[in-house]
Amino acid sequence: MTSVSRKARHWVIGDVHGCSGSLEQLLAQLPAGDRLIFCGDAINRGPDTPATMERIWGLVDSGRAIWLRGNHEQDLIDALRSAPGSSGGAGAETRRQLGPEGCALWLKRLEQLPLAYWGEGWVATHAGFNPSTWQPDLRVRMGFWEQYDGRFGDVVIGHTPGPNVRRLPNIVMVDTGACYGGDLSAYCPESREVVSVPGLAHNLQSPSLSPV
Repeated sequence: MTSVSRKARHWVIGDVHGCSGSLEQLLAQLPAGDRLIFCGDAINRGPDTPATMERIWGLVDSGRAIWLRGNHEQDLIDALRSAPGSSGGAGAETRRQLGPEGCALWLKRLEQLPLAYWGEGWVATHAGFNPSTWQPDLRVRMGFWEQYDGRFGDVVIGHTPGPNVRRLPNIVMVDTGACYGGDLSAYCPESREVVSVPGLAHNLQSPSLSPV
């Protein structure tokens, strides 16, 4: 009897913010054949942005992952475009860690990052959509939360940290504050499952798996 393999699913991962250790723990818990969607703000704030960037880019390069642009990636892009040799301003510590050659390489890579990923009945983007234009907006919050009418199905977003994965009508918020001592979480739009691992300043514990 021929076995039927499970259809590959997607996991939308909240803001990593340089928490490379938590990222490795999370990746170890996710099915190897499923697609990963990084919801932006993979960089800055955490202890190891360069390692995080390389790890995620490797997954993108292999075809397993999509890395969406967040406001932190956009700020770094803008800083690298305007003052590639500067040591101050947005993303200064990240630029210092990358060095001049790394900054040039990463500008080319970051400029390729899309603003949204469209699934079947859902879409992932960093912060939401501007309710005036319904285009992706990297910094929107309350205006989108209050005015979204479900036109795109469920919208899975990061950007705003909270203690757990939260659900508003047709909006799923997956930033659980890994760099602030919360968790790093991944959400599956197909099954509504959540996988979370400890972020910074956590004692190590077993990952949790629950519907949302």
